[in-house]
Amino acid sequence: MRVFGIIGSMLLALFLRSAAAQTVTGAAGEEFSVRVLARQLSDPWEVAYGPDNHLWLTEAKGYRVSSLDPATGTRTVLLDLNAQREFPRYDKIPDSADGGKPWPQGGLMGLAVHPQLLQGKPYVYLVYIYRFAGVQQPGKGGAANYGGHFFTTRLVRYEYRPPLQSLINPVTLCDTLPGSNDHNAGRLLIAPVNGQDFLFYSTGDQGAGQFDNAGQPNHAQNPHRYAGKILRFHLEPDTDASPTDQWLPNDNPFATPARQSAVWSYGHRNPQGLAYAVVDGTGRFYESEHGPYSDDEVNIIERGRNYGHPLIIGYADDNYNGLAAGVTKHAALPGTWNTSYPFIKNEKANAAAIGAATYRDPIASLYPNSNSFLTTLFAKTRAADKDAPDWPSEAPSSLAVYTATAIPGWQNSLLMPTLKHGKLIRLQLNAAGTGVTGDTLVYFRAPVRYRDLALSPDGTRLYLSTDSASVTSGPSKEDPKGTSCKGCILEYTYLRGGTQAKTVAPTPAGQWWQPGRVSPATGPRVRRPATPPARK
Repeated sequence: MRVFGIIGSMLLALFLRSAAAQTVTGAAGEEFSVRVLARQLSDPWEVAYGPDNHLWLTEAKGYRVSSLDPATGTRTVLLDLNAQREFPRYDKIPDSADGGKPWPQGGLMGLAVHPQLLQGKPYVYLVYIYRFAGVQQPGKGGAANYGGHFFTTRLVRYEYRPPLQSLINPVTLCDTLPGSNDHNAGRLLIAPVNGQDFLFYSTGDQGAGQFDNAGQPNHAQNPHRYAGKILRFHLEPDTDASPTDQWLPNDNPFATPARQSAVWSYGHRNPQGLAYAVVDGTGRFYESEHGPYSDDEVNIIERGRNYGHPLIIGYADDNYNGLAAGVTKHAALPGTWNTSYPFIKNEKANAAAIGAATYRDPIASLYPNSNSFLTTLFAKTRAADKDAPDWPSEAPSSLAVYTATAIPGWQNSLLMPTLKHGKLIRLQLNAAGTGVTGDTLVYFRAPVRYRDLALSPDGTRLYLSTDSASVTSGPSKEDPKGTSCKGCILEYTYLRGGTQAKTVAPTPAGQWWQPGRVSPATGPRVRRPATPPARK
């Protein structure tokens, strides 16, 4: 059966609600079989393909780590962390009973399995929120005047014992990481730097500047605060005298003799996608993050570089001039747009002030809106106008780089699951891996929120996890109505077909983006620089 557009979404949704076998067809004629490996998980956050040929799962609200055999669908719980959570399940308690206290965005989040798991390094790394500062406070438990909800996050290493089917011997790498009810990011990635593997962790800006955190100062531009950063840790402790320093590489870019630091890059909003791949002989660290009202980003992460948030949204192209990274209706808050986010007078000027040696534009943006559209949106949102328009962003929840050759035309593609519209986006990298080329291709549309993605080593199978609810991102209340597969792990197996990706002609000089059509197979054309930014 060939599945495209709205009809395809309906048929895929019907399958996800049933147990019937199904075949779906992708944007370039690829045929996939679909299988539901697990259902009704408590918001599966991470799905990773381990060296033991099992899927490793975390449940954000369930606080469980599981191993799932993709051949049989058998799932084994390896670790239950509910006892480490020092606050109740606010998502299950009526607001009348708890004052409306929020659940953190995420909970138990990222997981990374050591590549030598079965070869003497039986380590599994986890990150989870364990403390809420407002647990004993009245009402919502946040700071006054929308000053924020403050949670604390722990990064920990466990040892895997196959005979016991359990994770044991926890060792804490850091237990003072910032957390929030919004923009925690929460991804973990093991990737090499100069031939040595390290552990990277993405932290969001904690939602500082929007919703109930609208009055909280935003620290994404402060390299000495961990919010809005990519952090780097050792996989094993070094010989530093202080136990708190032993997990921090001494050559991190903002470390000093007086104070160690985990910060690797900064200026991030909500970076939920981290991936590493070797393309054209060079290893690169890719990242995706949410934009506010447009300009979801794909970046190449470099040591010590600044990615602009909240001074530059997406490209430094001036579409946010006169605006900010957020807007609220809270008139008591400062500034033109009632937010702690700084006023953006001119994006290009902000990029110039940061400096060309430090600032990095994204390699792709989904999808920039015009300044006039955004200005109208901001004004109507500030006025609490019910007619404020929607905007065409995607909310990318994860990122993978497809480097296999199994599916024609897919080699060296970025694969990006999304939350807002329930799709998998494929972006073809250029030959050097430094930019994006061709169409924005869309796969597996369904009324779900795709949370994470894992690939089998041979590239024939894709594993996608789905949230248990259908609400868009942000600290709004959940409404599970319409979700076709709640808390599922889906397996898409490539069967046949497909074509080599088309290459779009070079952009004319001076034109920032390439216009394109919208079709059932391709969404709005991704915006990209005419020439990829120089990388140092």
